[in-house]
Amino acid sequence: MKNPAFLYLVLALYLCILFAVRTEAQPDLSRLKLPPGFKVSLYAEGVPGARQLALSPEGTLYIGTIVPNKVYALPDRNRDGKPDRIITLAENLNRPNGVAFHNGALYVAEIGRITRYDGIEKNLDRVASLKPTVVNQELPTREWHGYKYIRFGPDGLLYVPVGAPCNVCVVEDEPRFATLMRMNADGRNAHVFASGIRNTVGFDWHPRTKELWFTDNGRDYLGNNLPPDELNCAPRKGLHFGFPYRYGMNVPDPEFGYLKPDDGKGQQFEAPRVPLGPHVASLGMRFYTGSQFPAEYQGSILICEHGSWNRSKKIGYRISRVTFDKKTGEPLKYQPFMEGFRQEETFWGRPVDLLQMPDGSILISDDFAGCVYRISYGK
Repeated sequence: MKNPAFLYLVLALYLCILFAVRTEAQPDLSRLKLPPGFKVSLYAEGVPGARQLALSPEGTLYIGTIVPNKVYALPDRNRDGKPDRIITLAENLNRPNGVAFHNGALYVAEIGRITRYDGIEKNLDRVASLKPTVVNQELPTREWHGYKYIRFGPDGLLYVPVGAPCNVCVVEDEPRFATLMRMNADGRNAHVFASGIRNTVGFDWHPRTKELWFTDNGRDYLGNNLPPDELNCAPRKGLHFGFPYRYGMNVPDPEFGYLKPDDGKGQQFEAPRVPLGPHVASLGMRFYTGSQFPAEYQGSILICEHGSWNRSKKIGYRISRVTFDKKTGEPLKYQPFMEGFRQEETFWGRPVDLLQMPDGSILISDDFAGCVYRISYGK
C-alpha cells in the first residue's frame, strides 16, 4: 500500500484519544534495569505528555508537549534537586513539542511557528500576563511529522527540523520538507542546513569537533525489520541523507529508489554512522559530557527509543547507548543502557528526550507516564 495516509490519520486520532482520556500510566521504577552503580528516581510526575526538555541557568526545567498542547515550567529555586512546583506557562497551543532556552528567553516551537518568551524567569508568578514574541511563523503547517525539536547550536543559530509530510514521498513544491533548518535567534535568515531527513526529533553536537549528530526515523510498511532508524552525522552544511531515495546503508527505496534528488545532479547520499533498530522511534539524543558517570561514558551518545507501533513484536521503549573508539572517534557499539518500560507486548512508559544536569545526572521525559526520571551514578 503506497502512502497509506488514511491509516496514519487513524493512528494519529487514536493516539490523541489515548492521551486525552487515559489516566497517566503509573511509573514502575522497579522494572527499570541499568548497569551496576546506576539508579533511577522520579524527578517529577504529573506532567502529562512530557516531551522536549530545556533547562535555564536558574535551574528551571521547561517541558513541551504535543498532547495536551501545554508548556510547563518546573522551577527549583532552593536547588535541592527536586522541582518546587509545576507551572502551566501556556496552553491551547498547536503541538508545542519544542522548547529551548537562550539568552534569558524561552523559545517554543509549534507546528508552523516559533515564539519567544522574554524574561521568563522573572515572570513565572505572572504567567497569565505573558505575551510571546513571534520569532518565525512561516514554517510549513502540515501536522504529519510537523512536531518540532529545537536547539541552539555552538554557532548561536536555532536549529529546527521540518519532517516529511508523509510516510514516504517527494514534495517538489516545498524544498523545506524532510530537512533540518537553522535560523538566527530572531528568526531571520532561515535556510536549509541538511536535507533527505525523514523526521529528526533529536540532535546534539559533538563536544570536541562540534559536528552535528541526529537521529532519524525510518519509513513504514517495509516489514518488521526494514528500514533501520538512523544515527547520522552532518559535519557541514549541504549534505543529503537519502530520504526518500535511499535508506540505511544506501539501500534503494522500493518506491523511489529509481529517482535521483537535485534534478539528477548526482548528489552523494550520506549513509548513517550507526543503523539503529527498525521502527524503534529514536527521538532525543545527547552526548554525555558530565563527570558523575564512570569515565568510559564520557563522549557516549544516549538515545531515547520511544518504541515501535507498527511491528508484529514491539521493540524500543528503552534508552540505548552508542560508544566510540577513543583513538579513531568512530562509533564502536550500539547497546541497551536502560530497559524495562516494556514487558513483551505491553508497556507502561515511552522515553522521549534527555537532558544533562549540572551535576552530571541525566533527566529523561516520558510522554506516556507523564513524568520525568533522573538517572544518577553512585550514592
